[in-house]
Amino acid sequence: MSAPYELIYYTGVPGRGEHVRLILEEAGAPYQDTQFLSFDEARQCVTTWLTGGGNGNPRYFAPPLFKHGDLVISQTPNILLYLGPKLGLAGSRENDIYRVNALTLTALDGLSNEVHDSHHPIAVMLPYEDQKEESRRRSKEWVQNRLPSHLTYWQKVLENEERGPGPWLLGSTFTYADLVLFQVRFSILSPILFLRYLISFSSLCSRIIANPLSLD
Repeated sequence: MSAPYELIYYTGVPGRGEHVRLILEEAGAPYQDTQFLSFDEARQCVTTWLTGGGNGNPRYFAPPLFKHGDLVISQTPNILLYLGPKLGLAGSRENDIYRVNALTLTALDGLSNEVHDSHHPIAVMLPYEDQKEESRRRSKEWVQNRLPSHLTYWQKVLENEERGPGPWLLGSTFTYADLVLFQVRFSILSPILFLRYLISFSSLCSRIIANPLSLD
């Protein structure tokens, strides 16, 4: 029997661990998840595995963590890069894995990291209430300037004929980059805002909602 997949993350909050859950759920792969533990149990589990857990694994800075046999890795894009080929969600052509990884990093950088920084523009550990005015200024600038830039980019990706025919970011091949883009969109932006800026992006997300399993 092969070693089980184990997602190690805090309970009670989807966070970046949700991207890992989505690829596992999409593939129908069985896995263990610390989200079903109590808050204290999940936190203790995360703390324990941040040390690396031996077997040549280094210490890690923050979850999500992913364990498969003796291997323990961190960083959401890195975990997806590891799982993508194993689950058949990293493209069908030679070197597609690197294309998928680039799209994933772009989605997380622009529509996850930048949004988080808009809520905490001064310091990550400082409560939002203590930097509310700065956050309002940062968020206003981001919505007016950065958001249209990001949405225009994804519109161009979906319209680019070089990717080949088909409804997904890589044409006819559904990959975990589609799931990541769906998740960051679904988490932070209203459907009205998306419809205002780009129809094809909203259509991609609607296809994923309507058909949670990748198309054959």
